[in-house]
Amino acid sequence: MAEFENKLKSALEELRKGKERKFNQTVDLVINLQKFDFKKTPINLFITVPHKIKDKKIAAFLETNSSLVDSITANHFKDYTDKKKLKNLVDKYDFFIAQASLMPKVATTFGRALGPAGKMPSPQLGIIMNADEKTINEIKQKVNNSLKIRAKEASIKLPIGKQDMKDEEIIENINTVYKEIVKALPRDKENIKNVEVKFTMTKPVKINIR
Repeated sequence: MAEFENKLKSALEELRKGKERKFNQTVDLVINLQKFDFKKTPINLFITVPHKIKDKKIAAFLETNSSLVDSITANHFKDYTDKKKLKNLVDKYDFFIAQASLMPKVATTFGRALGPAGKMPSPQLGIIMNADEKTINEIKQKVNNSLKIRAKEASIKLPIGKQDMKDEEIIENINTVYKEIVKALPRDKENIKNVEVKFTMTKPVKINIR
């Protein structure tokens, strides 16, 4: 893995030589797969990375309003029977959490929009028993440090950091994700063709893993 880390370090150094932009670029990771049928072996992972990439916009389906998170209470569910309003809600937030007691109603009211968008509250990360302050703060922290990965094609693309992060932090995030994806593949590293790293406005730097 040390060799892989050295290659990542070189790739980041190369990317940082590019033209300076007026915004904090996102660092994107691309893992290109081979000899792998994602339809037969779907990849659906939640991976917690050591360094937060960004604060996600989170909404919560709760029995009562919380000052810690944008809340949608059960008595307001009826407001989202309008398709346009429902779509706007799904587009506005990166992640949704819900109290377990409300999940049947959440599935009925919001499932048709949240499901296809991959934003349905999940037992892996998103469904809570008690909406107390401690639980909500803990799940917000987990959400902000987590990546949801659903492979629908032969390349897995995901944001892995920000340009202003230290190289070591970006590399740690990449390593964490890379190891978890390798574990989820039927033939481990044999299913990985190569890895690419890029900034928002740059061309990717390719990293061969063999």
